[in-house]
Amino acid sequence: MADSIRTTERMELVEQIAAIAPRFSERAAQYDREASFPSENWKELKDGGFLGLCAPIEAGGLGGDFVAYALVSEELGRHCPTTALTFNMHTATALLAGWIADQLGMDHEQQAHLDHVRPKLWAGMCHQHTIHSQPFSEGRTPGSGQPIGTSAVPVDGGYQVTGKKIFASLSGIADVHNVVALVEGDPRVRLLGVPANGDGVEIQGEWDPLGMRGTDSRDLILVDAFVPEDNEVLPPGVFDAMVSRFPYFYMTLSFSYLGLMRAILDLTAQYLRGEHGVASRRDNHVKQAGWAEMQMIYDKAQSLMYRVLSEASVDPTKPALRRAWSTMVAVMEGAPEMASLAIRVCGGRSMLRPNKLEQHYRDARCGATMLPWSVEVCLDRLGRYDLYNDK
Repeated sequence: MADSIRTTERMELVEQIAAIAPRFSERAAQYDREASFPSENWKELKDGGFLGLCAPIEAGGLGGDFVAYALVSEELGRHCPTTALTFNMHTATALLAGWIADQLGMDHEQQAHLDHVRPKLWAGMCHQHTIHSQPFSEGRTPGSGQPIGTSAVPVDGGYQVTGKKIFASLSGIADVHNVVALVEGDPRVRLLGVPANGDGVEIQGEWDPLGMRGTDSRDLILVDAFVPEDNEVLPPGVFDAMVSRFPYFYMTLSFSYLGLMRAILDLTAQYLRGEHGVASRRDNHVKQAGWAEMQMIYDKAQSLMYRVLSEASVDPTKPALRRAWSTMVAVMEGAPEMASLAIRVCGGRSMLRPNKLEQHYRDARCGATMLPWSVEVCLDRLGRYDLYNDK
């Protein structure tokens, strides 16, 4: 299964990340301590062309598809989960406007819209190093059956957008905030790129969370913020089609957490082998038992994830969708479970800063509540699976 998704082209991208990411790991404690954005890491990503990871090669990008993004994000999460999560928020826009839209198939009018907006989008990402965010959360979310509270009013040359997005990662860093919004009387969801420096755009609140402290996920407040028509990332209604036809998009956060699980495994192995200035503990049977449990949790999550990535396509079957939900639970619950086991195996000193396990423990606990596919949402859907006649 792993070999089928680890193609030469994708692994070349992963190897490029692996070459620079150890420096990300070295900086992670500082970003965590200060709750500061990982700017130096992003500069290295920019210098390596990774702001255009999922932009076409002919537009100056790296040509990565959905699976390539997943593998790159996993490797980033292994070294700096905060960088991986924020990178997800940027790359999601390229995936939606590029690879995913192409998989869905567009009618003539929709394709004309994409042909018009894509050159500017790709040029921004690949050549001008424009940073995008994608704050969807309002305390309710697309795809959950709850309405979208952000409104868009058509005006000359674009839209005026009003609403509030919470947990808006990259809030103080992004050049463009891509938000979902509704026009009154039109049920089609729009994905609109709000210029961060425009009138009516404000970032509010403090950011001092338990974990993932460098994501800068404050509140985004929009009051009649103008969005040029060229910043309508997708044709009206295409976002709705993505929700129903390519729901794997909602898994993207989990790739970072799978990488975090690997980091926890790596650190625990180093401790047990005595590579951190302490005597080897690998002959201790109690610690071996904890280590065995950790490996089983990781192997289950990775195997599920790679199975899902190998079959991710438009219009998934019911069993395929069930496996996607199961993967989210396995990763988002498996990460904090592994972190707890790691601290038990490695002992009390692993809870002291700046021990990386202490930070991983806090970071791991943040994933289960992340919408739209939180653990609660996925368990609810799994609990109903095949028991009713609904799709």
